[in-house]
Amino acid sequence: MAIRPIVKWGDPVLHAPSAPVAVGDASLRQLFVDMVDTMYGAPGIGLAAPQIGVGLRVIVIDLSVGKDPSQLIQLYNPEFLSREGEQKEDEGCLSIPGHYGSPVRPEKVVVKGLDPQGVERTYTATELLARAFCHEIDHIDGQLFVDRLSPLKRDLLKRKLRKKARSGWEE
Repeated sequence: MAIRPIVKWGDPVLHAPSAPVAVGDASLRQLFVDMVDTMYGAPGIGLAAPQIGVGLRVIVIDLSVGKDPSQLIQLYNPEFLSREGEQKEDEGCLSIPGHYGSPVRPEKVVVKGLDPQGVERTYTATELLARAFCHEIDHIDGQLFVDRLSPLKRDLLKRKLRKKARSGWEE
């Protein structure tokens, strides 16, 4: 088990677009293992490589938080094929502990990417899974849910986050 530290808001890797993965190799397979271990250890329902300090387009999602192995989604170079509708629910983020917001997300998404073996996978998702895909793909695009809040809520939360980042994220 290789649980890696989760980087917090303010770390430059979280605010920059991630590089596409060129090929699947042993280091990529290990990255997936580490990301899944870290996500379950947090615990969380999703994790993007930038959240553990790796600027690559890699995401993992499991709404069951490890209880149902068939729900684990592992993708590199994911992209949206379509987005439709609108939903707005509370979201949290492992890189922004203790803070929540309700960004507007699509109600339904279709996402395509490559699994750890390099096999192309396509997922059609609604509700929480659609939000999870949007949240994790935002991470690899250098965005966090905070960036999708209304200007007033975004500014208030960023002010709090800057203060936490300056104090080293200690309460």
